[in-house]
Amino acid sequence: MAAASYEVVHADPRTGRVRAVLPAASISYTDTLNADGAATVVMPLYAPEADPVTLSPISSALVILRNGEPVWGGLVWTLSADLSAQTLTLNASGWHSYYKCRAFTTGYNGKGDQGTLLRAWIDACAENGIGTDTSYITTSGRIRSRTWTRSEFKVVAEAIQELAEEDGGFNFRYATYWAEPGKRFGNRFLKYTSGENPLPFSLVHGTNCNVTKVDYDGSQLATDAYTVGADPGNGDNLVGIVANDDLREDMPTKRVVVSFNDVKETQTLTDKASALITIGRAPVAIPSLTLYPGLYDPTSFVPGYAGVVEADAGYVALYADFVVTERKVDVNANGVEVTTLSLANREVFSFG
Repeated sequence: MAAASYEVVHADPRTGRVRAVLPAASISYTDTLNADGAATVVMPLYAPEADPVTLSPISSALVILRNGEPVWGGLVWTLSADLSAQTLTLNASGWHSYYKCRAFTTGYNGKGDQGTLLRAWIDACAENGIGTDTSYITTSGRIRSRTWTRSEFKVVAEAIQELAEEDGGFNFRYATYWAEPGKRFGNRFLKYTSGENPLPFSLVHGTNCNVTKVDYDGSQLATDAYTVGADPGNGDNLVGIVANDDLREDMPTKRVVVSFNDVKETQTLTDKASALITIGRAPVAIPSLTLYPGLYDPTSFVPGYAGVVEADAGYVALYADFVVTERKVDVNANGVEVTTLSLANREVFSFG
């Protein structure tokens, strides 16, 4: 596979208009499932494009191009100028980070399909926002209701993530695209389930990848899950309870209690407890691996995509389906890219 060509574009976050192509000395970008993701770009401190008038936190967006196509986009939140090294480091977070700064300032009361709620929440932030396209959000037939008072100032990003994490939930990410090739970018919210990749991948340690480590985590194991909601006015908080009786045969009782102080419906709490039981029904194996250079296009490994990982090394005996939870790509000045994947058991993502 020929070496990829990378560019970093500085754009207006509200209109998506291209302002400049930045002379990047190094690029690192990360896509994380159901989260912001991040990017770090290092450029010369004295480059003409390092203009403090136009290149500044929050009022600047970064878009990373691979072979001319957008592979990452988000807002610049911090910059760091190193006078001794004569470099300027730009630190950006993905588009979802913007919705951590938007809240339901007048309250909210709505009921509808998951997709309908998502579109309403994001579209409500359109005025002087980042113009996220919601036209690709599909409905699921799962009806949900949400109520937040004005004084709660519920954060939009938090509302989205909580909706995604419920039993019957979904995965989400933001895709950056050319709205007008060479002139203007757009960003789009995508809702999907794990394993929707067209062709499942197969990664074998020592053949096409290097499994660097495997973490085994039992902290979320649960024989019982309790979710505690709001007080409906009688002095006793609402509670959702779901048990996993099968797990009691293998381990001592382990209860998980999580509070959702703004949830005012028992069914919603039960959905959240079911999601905790799904996650906590088995220890999570978390392999981290590096793809062999030149074999794969990193864009083939989108967070949420699934495939088989195989590794046989003493305690480690992996041959199972895994879901990509994070993809990190590092690109040096010569255009050499190193792709690192973090994964988790596919069973964890078996939404009801």
